[in-house]
Amino acid sequence: MTRIVATLVALLAGVQVAALDPEISAVFSHFWRFSASELADLKKGRVVKHGIETPAPGEMAVVGAVRVVARQSALVDAVRNIIEFKKNPDVLEIGRFSDPPQLEDMSALTVGKDDFDPASCFVTDCGIRLPADVIRRLPEEVDVKAPDAQQRAALWFKNVLLTHVNAYWVGGPGRFLTYDDGDQPIWPVAEFDGLMLNTPAIAALSTALRDHLAAFPSTRMAGAQDLLYWSKEKFGIEPFITVTHVVIVCPSERMCLVASRDVYSSRYIDASLALTVTSLDAADNRAFYLAYMNRSRSSSLKGRLSGLRKSIAERRARGGLEETLTRLKRRFEAP
Repeated sequence: MTRIVATLVALLAGVQVAALDPEISAVFSHFWRFSASELADLKKGRVVKHGIETPAPGEMAVVGAVRVVARQSALVDAVRNIIEFKKNPDVLEIGRFSDPPQLEDMSALTVGKDDFDPASCFVTDCGIRLPADVIRRLPEEVDVKAPDAQQRAALWFKNVLLTHVNAYWVGGPGRFLTYDDGDQPIWPVAEFDGLMLNTPAIAALSTALRDHLAAFPSTRMAGAQDLLYWSKEKFGIEPFITVTHVVIVCPSERMCLVASRDVYSSRYIDASLALTVTSLDAADNRAFYLAYMNRSRSSSLKGRLSGLRKSIAERRARGGLEETLTRLKRRFEAP
């Protein structure tokens, strides 16, 4: 991978692409396929975005970028305050986990019947993503006919989720290896490994970050800051509860990277991976380029009519990405 980047940088030597540093230009042009016209629009301050071809069934990827006239550190500082940074009408509830995660960290999370109905949760037929062995425990540990069944089920779910989150955070036992809520089991770890394999841009920018994401917590990148948060968000007919791991690192004074991966999703998402890149404008250090890539997998994008469903989802993702980048540009450029 290092040789590929070196070759691309050499090809771009002497050519200033949208006033980006050569290494970033190589990633934009080669891995993310930004066209010459898109890069020209980017230099003019316009939002550019498009879908990325994906080789795996059920996988979707989009990328976008914009030039922001502000301090690069402003965005990095904002991400560190993840609760404020993520606030928008689609985020219904949100909270950050402690280190190590505690049950009290989810005190603000409401788990209603639309989120998890214990009376309608069985192996291969449950409205929420859980492994089969956990689903089988439910009727033994929660009386679904009790008057306060929903309250008990909410607490039960939070404890189950906490076990999974702690196992991920410290590398111990208890991590969800499968989701057995539907006809076909989903292997979230394997799905994420597939996303990493299909996202060579991360290794091109930092092999240490790639290893940090792929082998966390046994492998860690020097200088990286890790944070973990939960959220309940609007998506589709019903909201979903998700836990996300965010990694913040600045490999150089001119570039910062923010990567995030899905640790748990109660619905819809099998695995997800996002990368935000900020790079100082090579012609003007008072501005920076902000790029965002998201790659995800969903079993709902497989099977019959998958092409149509994927096309609709990708179009919506591109529209949402443009709105997000426009909002961030306005936010950081505001006096």
